[in-house]
Amino acid sequence: MEIESFAQWLLEEGKAPKTIESYVTDIKGFQSYLQKRSNDQTVLSRFSFVRYKEYLIKQNYAVSTINKKVNSLKVYNDFLRTKGIVDESYIQLKRDRILIAAGSEGEVTALSDEQVEQVLFFVENQSKVSQRNKLIVYLLLYTGVRVSELVGIKLADIDTLTSTLQVVGKGGKHREIGLREDVLRLIQTYRKEERSESVFSDSPYLLLSQRGKKMHRDAVRGWLANISKEIGFLLHPHLFRHTFCTRLIKKGVDLITVSKLAGHYSVNITTKFYIQTTREEKKEAVEKL
Repeated sequence: MEIESFAQWLLEEGKAPKTIESYVTDIKGFQSYLQKRSNDQTVLSRFSFVRYKEYLIKQNYAVSTINKKVNSLKVYNDFLRTKGIVDESYIQLKRDRILIAAGSEGEVTALSDEQVEQVLFFVENQSKVSQRNKLIVYLLLYTGVRVSELVGIKLADIDTLTSTLQVVGKGGKHREIGLREDVLRLIQTYRKEERSESVFSDSPYLLLSQRGKKMHRDAVRGWLANISKEIGFLLHPHLFRHTFCTRLIKKGVDLITVSKLAGHYSVNITTKFYIQTTREEKKEAVEKL
């Protein structure tokens, strides 16, 4: 009931549906963490927040992801205070957000060419990976879509004649991304074989859950986390997005084009995150001296 009240409060505060969904998902993750460690319904406290933040760091979550969750918990803290459930502000954003060291704010973690090849070989194993999940990897790697955009892809968004994908991004902004021949072929194979066998094949969405509903982004994150253990390095949706942009820039694609493909608000965002070389490239450069 508390989560439902939180969602209603956010709605009354004028938050957008996507924002509310994001906040609620983050708080459910926090509560799940607490429930696994205590039988009591432990409410938010400074102790539980600090332990959860340390857990996220140890699990190698991206700094941006951790800071997003910190922000969600701060909003949740405000809600609890408003309702009189707690009487303190346990979270201060200036104090509790993770700061990126000066000079490294443009650093981007991306998959190396060898790691990309390893992932692609892994998803070829049909005994381990379904056609749908293989398609997920190909779409993330070769279109650079956000995970929220990925699960929102509809059949009508795919134009096989022009080999393009229409994506609805942040703020309802539309962009067009070209589809590689192998990606388009995989979409067609998935639709003809695995997806057509579902009793929910009339769904407008491309990627379906086992219950025939639109696939949830947490299911994508969860599956990538599971196969990370077998592959040997951590995978998450945004890592593929970073890899997409980084590989384009390495191949000489101009920043404006990369910015448009990624759906960034401005080219300045692309410049901030991708103009610097990766840590691996810096290391290799020094070793050549």
